This record gives sequence, C-alpha cells and structure tokens, in this order.
Amino acid sequence: MSVRAVVPVAMRLSWMVLFALMIGEFVTDLPGPGWATTFLPAMTVLALMVATMALQARAAAPRGGPRPPVEVDPPVTGRWSALNSPADKVPSHGTHVYGQTYAIDIVADPETAEGEPPARPAFRRLWPLFRRNHAFPAFGAPLLAVADATVVRASDGLRDHLSRNSLLGLIYLMLIEGNVRSIAGAHRVIGNHVILDLGDGTYAVYAHAQRGSLRVKAGDTVRAGQQIARCGNSGNSSEPHLHVHLMDSPDLDDARGVPFTWRGVGVPANGETFTVDEAEARVAKARPGDVGGAGEQAAPARPGDVGGAG
Repeated sequence: MSVRAVVPVAMRLSWMVLFALMIGEFVTDLPGPGWATTFLPAMTVLALMVATMALQARAAAPRGGPRPPVEVDPPVTGRWSALNSPADKVPSHGTHVYGQTYAIDIVADPETAEGEPPARPAFRRLWPLFRRNHAFPAFGAPLLAVADATVVRASDGLRDHLSRNSLLGLIYLMLIEGNVRSIAGAHRVIGNHVILDLGDGTYAVYAHAQRGSLRVKAGDTVRAGQQIARCGNSGNSSEPHLHVHLMDSPDLDDARGVPFTWRGVGVPANGETFTVDEAEARVAKARPGDVGGAGEQAAPARPGDVGGAG
C-alpha cells in the first residue's frame, strides 16, 4: 500500500482513538497524565492532517505536465443533470485523492409533463430520512463505455444501500459511514466499479455501479457505446448516480486526474441538464474507436455508491 493511501487512513484512525480517549476522560479518570491521553493523540492527528494535505497537493500536479482534455463519448443516454462538476471548480469534489481531480457526478433527470412533480425525488431536510433506490430514475440505467477500451478491473458484490438524500442522512454519510469506508480502502468508497484502459496512459473509472449488473470482467475488450454495467448506489453515495472520471493510472491510490470532454456535450456545469440520444450512442458504438485493436467481447455478469461522491 502506498504512502498516499496509508497516511489518510492513519489520520482517521487517530481521530477515532482521540475521540475515544476524550469520551473516556469525560466518563472516568484514565490512568496516566492528561497530556499523554489527549495532547499526544491530538498532535498525532494534526501531524497526519498536515501530511495528508501535503500529499494531496502533490497529487494536484499531473505527471509530465498539464494534459489537454481527453475527448470521449458520454457514458449514458437520456436526459441527465450534472453535480460536482469540474466545469465549476477543480478539484471538483474538493480532493485529488483517487485521481478524482476532474470527476463528475450525474443523476438521471427525465422530463415530466407540465404540472407533474420531478421524476427525481428532491432533497429533504428532515423527512423522509432515506428512500429506496427504485424511487430514483438513475437506478438501473445503462452505463456505456466511453471509448474502445480494455477492462482493467471490474468489482461487484457490494450492496446498494438506501439513499442519504436528507440532511440527517447526509450528515450520517459524511461523518460516520464515509469515514468507515475510507479506512476500509478505495474500493469501499467507490463501491461496485469498472476501470477501463483507454490507451495512451488514460483510464476511466465508473463508480457506484449496481450490484450484480456488471457485464464485463478484467481482460475483456469493449467498444465505445457498449453497455458495461448499470447505475447503482453502492459505496460513498447519497443517491443512485454515476461518478465517473479519467486518471493516469489504474491504481486509485496512486492515480492523478485527467481532464475530459464528452463528444456533443462538453463538460456540463453544476445543475446543467444534457441529453444524449440513443441513436448517437449507436453511432459511437459503430464508429472505429480512438483506441486501436479493441474488439467487442463481454461476459455476462452493479449497483452502487462511489468514493467521495455526494
């Protein structure tokens, strides 16, 4: 495990130890001087926080200098809205870890008839605390390969949890659930996922896929526009959505972000809706790919919640 992966985990573990000691000191008298039970753990947490920020700052600089945006096809069809977009700020999710400097979250946002409520449930302050995934139009939507590529990693099996699209649910996700997943590692944060090798040192990661929905496995080759999975709510996810980003390594703990642009769409900003026609996706699938030698090959095979995504 790399230093960039170990230091943040050590920081979170130190926070947990510090909180436990503080609670223990409040409830009862712990043995030893107070500086040993609270001051030293607090200084350890501070040092690890500084180290984490330094490592993230290093991750902001791309290897070999700045790279131009890589043009790829959109990963979905239909009408969607963008959240946490790099069109508004970089890093888009407030962090460079896991190579997600230019990551974007998208949620299905189909049009409804005039006078009808939106198809996607709105965020609520208090109630309901949680919603079932089938209440969200993104859940189960096909996820498409953005280019001709080779599958590097395909991970399935994590459950699709209930939504966290209420204030209390989001607080629980950010303060408790998210930290526990961070300690467990990147694969728990991004949930069920697929990583594609697009060639030229560029990789695409799809996070929060639906459990049991993966249609590919490591080693398969895919064509642009080919369905590889379905949208889910696994990992660090507040509701069913797709978190996708490009990076320069298949190792999430070592990767650095690569900017992207979607053909015909560009980079949608926060709250901006975009529509990809299924006919356009079929054209992309039939078009010779940007990566040579990738033929269509898929093995029948998720749903889920991805790292750092809200």
